[in-house]
Amino acid sequence: MKGFGLIPTEKIIERLRYENPWWLNQQVPEIYRTMSKRLYFDLFIPFVKEKHIRRAQVLMGPRRVGKTVMLFHSIQQLLNEGVHPNQIFFVGIDNPIYVHLGLEDLLTICKKSLNLTHLHDCYVFFDEIQYLKDWERHLKVLVDAYPKTKFIVSGSAAAALKWHSTESGAGRFTDFMLPPLTFQEYIHLKKMNHLIFDGSLAYGDKSIPYCLTHDVKALNKEFVNYLNFGGYPEVVLSEKIQTDMGRYVKSDIVDKVLLRDLPSLYGIKDVQELNRFFTYIAYNTGNEFSYENMSKESGIQKDTLKKYLEYLEAAFLIKVLNKVDVNAKRLKRITSFKVYLTNPSLRTALFSPIVETDDEMGNMVETAVLSQWMHREKLDLTYARWKEGRNEGEVDLVLVDDKKYKPVWGVEIKWSNRYFDKPKELKSLIQFCKANGFENALVTTINQRGIKAVDDLSFTFLPASIYAYNIGDITLKMKHP
Repeated sequence: MKGFGLIPTEKIIERLRYENPWWLNQQVPEIYRTMSKRLYFDLFIPFVKEKHIRRAQVLMGPRRVGKTVMLFHSIQQLLNEGVHPNQIFFVGIDNPIYVHLGLEDLLTICKKSLNLTHLHDCYVFFDEIQYLKDWERHLKVLVDAYPKTKFIVSGSAAAALKWHSTESGAGRFTDFMLPPLTFQEYIHLKKMNHLIFDGSLAYGDKSIPYCLTHDVKALNKEFVNYLNFGGYPEVVLSEKIQTDMGRYVKSDIVDKVLLRDLPSLYGIKDVQELNRFFTYIAYNTGNEFSYENMSKESGIQKDTLKKYLEYLEAAFLIKVLNKVDVNAKRLKRITSFKVYLTNPSLRTALFSPIVETDDEMGNMVETAVLSQWMHREKLDLTYARWKEGRNEGEVDLVLVDDKKYKPVWGVEIKWSNRYFDKPKELKSLIQFCKANGFENALVTTINQRGIKAVDDLSFTFLPASIYAYNIGDITLKMKHP
């Protein structure tokens, strides 16, 4: 039999049979069957099954957040619903055995593996698609050539995938972003749902449905664990990996993204410098930066810094937050901004785990809260900072309505009970609320909950862990049709 490239076709068929065990036994490998599904699975599976619209499904997300597992969970769901095992194909493109093959070649060999003459009503899964050069062109050809077959692909290099799927796949691809674990998903994976109950939260003169806890001490313990280890499903479920986070996360996530995944796309030549820069950002997550100071401290030119920030944000490692003034007006010239890791446990991987009394807790809690909000697309989050005479003010998180150019709400993220006892000390938040006609605002605490009146304002105080849980919970409810 003629081989594709240097590897005999028989060897490639052997590999495909190994990767597709359901052809023989009607089930995905046990390791995937026994893993808990992410809460995002219920949102993803309808896209997999949707065949009326001729589009490929692109599952994107940072490394190690469970994309491959979600593909196998999707395959098991299709099998459970009666799809014939010979109509489902899975190919891990990152395997070097496929290196000289295009997607069409792989499909041909899949058919040969099962002695099929044609594809009809099939589901084809290509994992780690970014390892194939010009993947989007190949995929578009397949979508057009096989109208009755659904193609589902996954890839980790968010930068390249976003870039290519928008450039070349217009009208042919649908993107689905799988972010790092939310705190809500972490509690779900750890089977700790007994800590949570459906309650209500008093906010101003309203009462809104809200998840609360019977045991804030136990929830806070899990929250600190989440800050240290919570972004990645494997880490959450493996104490062995938690004891060696540096090796696991750094080599598998940070190094591969920074040193191997596509710096060339952004014209980045000095990957070691990029690596050092990311470490500097990770250490200072939640701090305010300016190009001036960054350039002085790192010795990197401003134009290069801008490129690095753009790449790290596209690779889903950081989030840059821009500044507004006390009236939530945008500043014409961006001179300073805040930078957050998209996942607080990245910091643990590079440095060391934190405990709840550490000085860094404030910034890590802020990073965690912001990372919950990142699951909402098209949300214009900013922070407010201003100077009036000698007084400076700041509000940690402000949502701006882009059409009306007005703030919708402001939240002060604290890891402290001090302001629950002394709410009048929240001078910046008081000034911000008055300047924008707000009657209410939310302030996080360590473990205190309640409402405090200051002047004509009403501040709702809530433990940061409960607030973080609810952002994830509300986001999922909003996404469910």
